[in-house]
Amino acid sequence: MQDKIGWIGLGSMGSRMAKNLAKNGYQMLVADKMDTSAAPDSAYVAATNSEVILGANILILSIPAGPNTLEITQEILNSPTSSVEIVIDTSTIGIPDAKQAAELLSKKGIEYVDAPVSGGIAGADSATLAVMVGCKENIFDKIQPILKCIGANIFHVGPNPGQGQTVKLLNNFLSATAMAATSEAMAFGTANGLDMNAMLDVVNVSSGRNTATMDKFPNRVANEAYDGGFATRMMAKDVRLYVENVSRSKTPCSIAPIVADQFAKLEKAEPGSDFTRIYPFIRDN
Repeated sequence: MQDKIGWIGLGSMGSRMAKNLAKNGYQMLVADKMDTSAAPDSAYVAATNSEVILGANILILSIPAGPNTLEITQEILNSPTSSVEIVIDTSTIGIPDAKQAAELLSKKGIEYVDAPVSGGIAGADSATLAVMVGCKENIFDKIQPILKCIGANIFHVGPNPGQGQTVKLLNNFLSATAMAATSEAMAFGTANGLDMNAMLDVVNVSSGRNTATMDKFPNRVANEAYDGGFATRMMAKDVRLYVENVSRSKTPCSIAPIVADQFAKLEKAEPGSDFTRIYPFIRDN
């Protein structure tokens, strides 16, 4: 019998991932406390999370933060007739909350899969996300067909919850650092009379190239579109989580606080902005 998928969280990422799963023929029950208007057409829209928990054997989460995951975990534990066997969490919540959710669910025999995603709205739309998975190998084998409906690059990074979070946080720290550093470099170049696209042409065949110079700046910044598809508040949250988790790991952390501070200041100055707005923010301040 085909798995019945429950999906909680229909925001800009979750709604797109859920639609790609539905396109592949999965029966789905979906819920979102805020807005269910973006639910897949073929899905049954539940009135509450509890209704999803009762009807699905695999539950997928796409929610803002760790407290949301732990709240839903408690809802599962409090449900005497829950059907959930596996929880796949695509959210970026940090290592401690992923470990706590896994530990709590294991007491009820439920497997927790730590599976944050990267690729933004464009990747969610096209089902080309990278998915970083921390779980037991046999569980990874079972859920791979589901994950392949939302992502083109599925990585089993380790057997433990929290390991997917580790890779996601370090990836977003590197992405944020590339954006902040490239912003400083482009501001320096343009102040000295250089054309941004001319600089990018040189950098992108030289040792300074990175994801910001190869994608974000030529396609989102140089044309002043600033539409990278990832909110500043989310990048600020992710780099803050990186700093917090690095501190717990007692590994070096001298650059990350500076990057985190830049994105926190941008979010304060421009609430609701796209993270590519870091360039004019750094240039003008």
